[in-house]
Amino acid sequence: MTPHARERFALASQRIRRHPVAAIAGALLIALVVLVAIWDWNWFKGPLERAVERRTGRTFEIGGRLNVDLGGVVTVSGEQLRFGNAPWAREPLMASAERAEIGIAFWPLLRGDVEIPLVRLDRPRLNLEVGPKRLGNWRFGEEEGGDGPQFRRVHIDAGRLQFLDAAQNTDFDIRIASAPNSTPGASPIALQGGGRWEGNRFEIEGNAQSPLALRDREAPYRIDLRARAGDTRAHARGTLLDPLRLQGFDLQFALRGDTLADLYPLLGLSLPPTPPYRLDGRLRRAGTSWRYDGFTGTVGDSDLAGSARVETGRARPLLQADLTSTRLDFDDLAGFVGGTPRQGDAPATATRTNGRVLPDRPYRPDKLRAMDADVRLRAKRVNAPRLPLGNMDAHLTLNDGVLVLDPLNFGVAGGNIRATIRMDARASTLRTQARIAARGLDLDRLLPDIERARKAVGLVGGEVALQGEGNSVAQMLATADGDVAIGMGRGQVSNLMIELAGLDVAEALKFLLTEDRRVPVRCAFGDFAVADGVMTARTFAFDTTDTIILGEGRIDLRNETLDLRLRPRPKDRSLFSFRSPLIVDGRFADPDIRPDMKRVGLRAALAIALGTIAPPAALLATLELGPGGNADCGGRYAR
Repeated sequence: MTPHARERFALASQRIRRHPVAAIAGALLIALVVLVAIWDWNWFKGPLERAVERRTGRTFEIGGRLNVDLGGVVTVSGEQLRFGNAPWAREPLMASAERAEIGIAFWPLLRGDVEIPLVRLDRPRLNLEVGPKRLGNWRFGEEEGGDGPQFRRVHIDAGRLQFLDAAQNTDFDIRIASAPNSTPGASPIALQGGGRWEGNRFEIEGNAQSPLALRDREAPYRIDLRARAGDTRAHARGTLLDPLRLQGFDLQFALRGDTLADLYPLLGLSLPPTPPYRLDGRLRRAGTSWRYDGFTGTVGDSDLAGSARVETGRARPLLQADLTSTRLDFDDLAGFVGGTPRQGDAPATATRTNGRVLPDRPYRPDKLRAMDADVRLRAKRVNAPRLPLGNMDAHLTLNDGVLVLDPLNFGVAGGNIRATIRMDARASTLRTQARIAARGLDLDRLLPDIERARKAVGLVGGEVALQGEGNSVAQMLATADGDVAIGMGRGQVSNLMIELAGLDVAEALKFLLTEDRRVPVRCAFGDFAVADGVMTARTFAFDTTDTIILGEGRIDLRNETLDLRLRPRPKDRSLFSFRSPLIVDGRFADPDIRPDMKRVGLRAALAIALGTIAPPAALLATLELGPGGNADCGGRYAR
């Protein structure tokens, strides 16, 4: 040893003798540093796995390396982590990750506080499943009280979430990853995937808050998600409470699709076919009650606004809604009566393509039995180019398979139509009853497209009482029994219409060459008995001061055919008259109105025969001496 070294060793010996505790502490620190540098942390894998198993009752395995980096934040990392599932679950593992890195704050740990500033997961897999007694596999027995670890941030690379609820026929698979360039501490996630929701295929994508927020059932969990199921699309943005159990919602929810009928398999709501729709409102959930408040949007060419509530905690879901429309397009209601709604200028049509008119789209009694409803719809204006409609007020109730529309009121041509309809769907075939009353309909406004009818003056009313069986409007009317009555009180019509109806050539030419005039109408009425889908005229008359037209015949609702005969009886004398019965026949889709040519031909032949004897004598065959009597205009027909 050199003299200099011996001197330094002597000084160190003196210091150790003076401060033995500090010397020992330093030596231990050096030894600890050396131990950490050469320590194999994999020795702790077994004790750690056993500790997790005791705590959760599930198997836990660290298949790769386990490493610890010491510092102000102790970083623990492990590879090929596997966490077992509940015994009843479909998948053997509830969670796994190729690599997990957890940072633990060292100094708070000395106080007994567990703070985890960062969790980083590489290719994690999480399999959630609802099992017996509606318990999820994320429940590990009774939850313990006390404060758990305080997580601050989670970062996920290429994650995957699978959820299974076999009882609800729900199974989906979603890819999850932390959003790039996320705000420190927030760590939102981006997700994309799909699967089945109650048996219906769907796709979903969007953003959500960090998974750490799922731990707090009292704090709102923010989402911004877009979903698609067939042609139905939804956009939800807002907050959820306790989202793992879907217990609380407060979302701005936009919904659009090709028809509201598509919501039946998704939500269990039995709605009729509609044109494409678009709605946006506030969706909330409290317990078993879902509310869609303050929504606005369009259905076809109609605007729609209001609030709706669906109660699911019942034997059948209950839909309650209060709806308003400032401009309701009548074609958009076609689905309610079995027609096919159309958007734009094209009118709604029946679904039948075999030359028939009455709608034959079948109602489904099972859908009417699947839910209850209480819905009110008010429209300030109903747009129907071929019908002079005004406002509408409808109240629909559906209870245990019995649907009632009461009232179903329309403002029409300055008057109103009030109806009550009852449909009983408790059996496989619908039984329907309808009572309809029309009052004060302006004849001029009822026939705006007929030039000569624009000069008509008068109020029209009527009553319909029918009952029938069938699962479409056509089938119901084909079996209908009841009564139909229409009537008109005093008014005026074009004289040309009356004269042409009776083929009074002289009178018609006079009005065509000069100016048409109005003829007073005393009354008009028709009374039909309906039996097994056939309307038979009891009484039919159109009485003016000039002519009375009497009718007879049948209207077949089953075959959609007409077989009516109208007999004009003039009340004046006229030359060149070929008055004969008018025949109205053919199908509803293409009716034929023509004179009885046999009678006309007989008169024409007589005129020709007389003309060969003495030309002036031909006029005798066309001379109409009358007289037609007055109809009995009293009673309900005049009213």
